[in-house]
Amino acid sequence: MTFAGLDAAAIKAALDQCAAADSFDLKKFFVTSGMTAKSADEVKKAFCVIDQDASGFIEEEELKLFLQNFSAGARALTDKETKAFLAAGDADGDGMIGMDEFALLVKS
Repeated sequence: MTFAGLDAAAIKAALDQCAAADSFDLKKFFVTSGMTAKSADEVKKAFCVIDQDASGFIEEEELKLFLQNFSAGARALTDKETKAFLAAGDADGDGMIGMDEFALLVKS
């Protein structure tokens, strides 16, 4: 068990499938890592880790480092991937992803 109760092998598989620049697919990542199967409480815990400044929102700079929350050696997301991730999760258009938006993104 590792980050948010996820299996280390599942995390490795999820990171391996997006190792190349511009290959990150957030839906595939959430499924492969096992996050889609986690409880609302576990998803909230994951959100709190990703929200590194504890602002209650995941901002663009935190999204860029998203993969590194799962493995310190993981790459940063490209600008294109970061903007696509933000666009997919920012339902209210405030430029950030809140807890409820993140939960919907993980489970969709």
